[in-house]
Amino acid sequence: MRPFETFAVRPPYHIQGIAGGSEDLVIAFASIGHDPTRPPSPEFVRSATARDRSALFVMDEARSWATAEGFDAALRDALEVLQARQKISRILAIGSSMGAFAALRAAQTLPFTAVLAISPQYQPAASWEPRWRDWTQKLPETLTAPLPQGPFLCLMHGMQDDAAQATLFPPQKGCDHVLFAEQAHTTLAPHLKARGLVEGLIDAALSQDRRRLLRILQGAGGKRRQLPR
Repeated sequence: MRPFETFAVRPPYHIQGIAGGSEDLVIAFASIGHDPTRPPSPEFVRSATARDRSALFVMDEARSWATAEGFDAALRDALEVLQARQKISRILAIGSSMGAFAALRAAQTLPFTAVLAISPQYQPAASWEPRWRDWTQKLPETLTAPLPQGPFLCLMHGMQDDAAQATLFPPQKGCDHVLFAEQAHTTLAPHLKARGLVEGLIDAALSQDRRRLLRILQGAGGKRRQLPR
């Protein structure tokens, strides 16, 4: 494994990275993690750095859903440091849960080729949503996930307990929404990792090979969201 380096620190954001030889960059946004007493850890490390890709790993110690001051600046700082060292032609963002929400917010700032958002919340601080209340009670209830125009977007949700959040996402051209009837919020990312599919999803999304991306997800039990006519 290539070594981690620190690319930007703007509390509560800490961005580590692994430099590679490819012109592709993956930016992985961490979820809240399993231990609330410790900062989140880098996620999707193996898949993000496959094929000699460079990767940045964004951790939000405040678990602010990327709303704390300095988010955009930290991302720009880290990307500028990397671009001073090597050429970057394509950038993909990936995250699960809070990390997926952050990836969608980051797409408003950085020129992403694609975003893979696994189990993103549409309205994390909604009064009817108790699952993250220890963290989201300080967030405005009106906070919603953006769906930026430009990058290819793929949203994925486990419908066992995420239907209420998933169905709030509006349809948008250039955005595929894939639903997994047999998965839940916390099982979907591990399900994709256990089947060894994340690297292929990243490859397909960077190449904007939508057919391959959907074929991988359908083989894992996903089904494209069908909207009422």
